[in-house]
Amino acid sequence: MSQERSPQTMKPATAAQKLGIYLPAAPEDFQNGTVTRAELNELLANPPKWIVMLRLNGPHPRQIVASKLGVSSSGLARGGVTDPLTTAEIQELLANPPAWLVRERATQAGVREEQKRIKAAAAEKAANESE
Repeated sequence: MSQERSPQTMKPATAAQKLGIYLPAAPEDFQNGTVTRAELNELLANPPKWIVMLRLNGPHPRQIVASKLGVSSSGLARGGVTDPLTTAEIQELLANPPAWLVRERATQAGVREEQKRIKAAAAEKAANESE
């Protein structure tokens, strides 16, 4: 006797994160419902116009804003950015960067360089040990 499995569902917040959209900007039926794995896959494969527009114009979730600005999420907080930003607002910040953004981008660049250095040192050590 085999039982039919119920579809795997997720909360709207999880689905919005996987879709890269800001949940409060999504339609109300999306915010208040649940999303199955099959529905999520369909939304990823063939996004409806509202998802395309949110991805294009925003408002964007924190991790997307940080990525577009080239800083960390913590850097956004240190810069006082707590609200989601639209694409136009992000472009304005990039065109006329405030002091905090310049500082945070430099910090992020330093972190990336340090990660490269550590990775290269580990690779060199592994190569030396294998000889």
